[in-house]
Amino acid sequence: MTKPLEDVRIIDLTHMLSGPYAGMLLADLGAESIKVEPLKGEGTRSLLAGNPKFSHGGQGAYFITLNRNKKSVCIDLKSEDGLAIFYDLVRDADVVLDNFSAGVPTKLKIDHEHLSEINPQIITCSVTGFGEDGPNYQRPAFDQVVQGIGGGMSITGHDAEHPARAGIPIGDLGGGMFAVMGILSALHSRTTHGYGQHVDISMLDCQVSMLNYMATMYFLSGENPSPIGNSHFVHVPYDAFRTSDGFVIIAVIFDSFWDNLVELLDINELRDPEYRTQPGRFADKHRINGILTELLRTESTAHWVELLSGARIPCAPVNRLSDALNDPQVLFRNMVVDIPQPDGGTVRAPGNPIKLSIDEPDSYTPPPLLGQHTSEVLEKLGYSADRIRSLLDKGIVG
Repeated sequence: MTKPLEDVRIIDLTHMLSGPYAGMLLADLGAESIKVEPLKGEGTRSLLAGNPKFSHGGQGAYFITLNRNKKSVCIDLKSEDGLAIFYDLVRDADVVLDNFSAGVPTKLKIDHEHLSEINPQIITCSVTGFGEDGPNYQRPAFDQVVQGIGGGMSITGHDAEHPARAGIPIGDLGGGMFAVMGILSALHSRTTHGYGQHVDISMLDCQVSMLNYMATMYFLSGENPSPIGNSHFVHVPYDAFRTSDGFVIIAVIFDSFWDNLVELLDINELRDPEYRTQPGRFADKHRINGILTELLRTESTAHWVELLSGARIPCAPVNRLSDALNDPQVLFRNMVVDIPQPDGGTVRAPGNPIKLSIDEPDSYTPPPLLGQHTSEVLEKLGYSADRIRSLLDKGIVG
């Protein structure tokens, strides 16, 4: 058996989160990922590295998580000799991935126009805040910036006076996920047409795409939705309710779930015939939620999850990370894995969510030490030991 992308070589120029996350997913799927770093290392090498709670062996949680299965090569891309080495890498590569600010690849002469002259089949992908054209594409952007501009924050939280970002950095992670889709699409296209192309991923575009049906609802009605906490604008009951020791989510989507809930709880007030269908429940949403709130707070989350699950009513606890990462379903699906470390230890981290039926099981190599694979990669390009030593001595590579 093989891994699906084992014949793909990626030059990974990324830093921080959006780009490295895309590179991590591709590397998990078997792509050979050569992480090209400046001589002092990519920025997240130092992030949390000095924090004893969130680091291991001098590497912080960011770097450990995002750079497994990658090789590290240090090259001074701003030098003429360093750029020549980079071009040698491109000649034998399939993908060049970056998340520099818009315009930087062109300034460094590593954009698709330059690289396609060296390798017409090369696929380049840039993840930026706002894309590579348009009236505001050169604005600086980070996760919360695009969450705010993209509209999602305006519908997140409990009221319009207190907008809230998503608890996970969906702006960055969304950019990384769409980058993987774009790269895989370009690789597939190349098998048909025989040439590479550029993939332009805007984090803002991704946020707008994920507005999905809510954007269409706005276009149809002309009305801006407001944040409604954990409840739903159609379904009732659909919320996170406090229990004696936490919270339980109840999600009644179909009327049949409501019938099951009424029979389970056996509360006469909920047997109102008007509540048998969604419009009647929605009209009396606050009363229904109030009745459930008073009852559910009398027992533990585990108690209610067991009863509700037994009655086939969609429900869930509101897990802390410690709960989620020890959930039997999560563990069974290998979504918590041990990542080997350069010092011989291991660090637990989320696994690969893409499960394929006929390929090799997931495997992981340690996040690389700075420049760990420089000599190895250059040797494969045909560089002699003397030439490599000379480049190291001149500070062209590290």
